Amino acid sequence: MLESNINFACNQIGVDCSIIQEGGECYYPNNDINHASVVMNLYYQKAGPVPFNCDFINTGLIVLTDPSTYNFSWIITY
Repeated sequence: MLESNINFACNQIGVDCSIIQEGGECYYPNNDINHASVVMNLYYQKAGPVPFNCDFINTGLIVLTDPSTYNFSWIITY
């Protein structure tokens, strides 16, 4: 399911998935959970920060505490 989420998000206009490619700033840790979290968040930010843009068929959720150095909500995969 996470690979499908990555493919979906990366095929959307305005979502730059080069950051999860080898050499990209979000490549490590190199696993589907982390890569999906990054690109799902990129999609959420581009598509509009509304709840239905983060669901990804119950594999994403919005968190209120920012786990990054940025000041916006992130989608955390589970």
